[in-house]
Amino acid sequence: MTAARAADASAADMSGATAAIVLAGGRASRLDGAAKPLLDVGGRTLLDRAVAAVAGCDPIIVVGPPAPVQGEVVWTRETPEFGGPVAGIAAGLARTESADVFVLAADLPNAEEAVALLRRHPPLAGGEDGVCLTDDSGRMQWLIGLYRTDALRRAVATLPDGGRDASIRSLLAGLAIIAVPAEGLATDVDTWDDLERARAVAQAPTHKGADTDNGADTDNGTDAPARQRTRRGDDMTDQPQHLPVEALDDWTSAACAALGIDRASVEIGLLLDLARDVAHGVARPAAPLSAYLAGLAAGRAGGSREDTAAAVATITALAASWRADDHDS
Repeated sequence: MTAARAADASAADMSGATAAIVLAGGRASRLDGAAKPLLDVGGRTLLDRAVAAVAGCDPIIVVGPPAPVQGEVVWTRETPEFGGPVAGIAAGLARTESADVFVLAADLPNAEEAVALLRRHPPLAGGEDGVCLTDDSGRMQWLIGLYRTDALRRAVATLPDGGRDASIRSLLAGLAIIAVPAEGLATDVDTWDDLERARAVAQAPTHKGADTDNGADTDNGTDAPARQRTRRGDDMTDQPQHLPVEALDDWTSAACAALGIDRASVEIGLLLDLARDVAHGVARPAAPLSAYLAGLAAGRAGGSREDTAAAVATITALAASWRADDHDS
């Protein structure tokens, strides 16, 4: 394992034609706060898979807390920490002057195959700002893409607070981006169930002529696409897809607009952490109820971020001291 390069601009070669930004700084709230990039799938961490996928880029910038990694990378952090993927992209852009840049989440079991698909796309033409994959439902997977660096810089500059807590859609929706079907490769790891499925796929034997979603020859020593088919009786049905992080951001923005709530006052990470703590300390059904109660308390107090944080802190402390056997009837 090579030593990671220091996280200062002087350590990076700022003249590379294509750079890469690997986003590895999320809270992993649905994984109980585990270091998601370091989860092992098929004998390699998700972070190693992401860095290997963008091999040849210079620099390869990893946005997140420094961690063991195979490969030579530049480390940096978003401002503030856990400020979201847009803040992470902004931090990565500060480390390179490349013409183009890959943006890749560090939670993709099929990162190498996904980036290989992007690399097969023709070079960006004059009117194109980028290219990204789409999932099997056609949803844009913004965090598996190749973009013009100057287009990303202009988009970040239009957002307040350096993109803190902004959705990826708000950053990229105004750009001219080409969508490429991901052929089942856009599955990420957001939950323990996702991780179990990814590990099962990585361990499953592959055979020439096997029935895959894209009909490709899979006997090539690489991981099969994470989108699987499961047999129920005589029917073949798709396994359910989990809501990606960017879709959660989009849903929150839409719900806030429908309810007349200031989106900037909603701390998604804080509320997900609350739900996790209550689910573990009390019971799973108590998690959404507790989030609702926190919202009521914050609203009555004025509805600011500070009010939300205070309500969440109160319930979190209560959950930490809760013993279910003390409350059984």
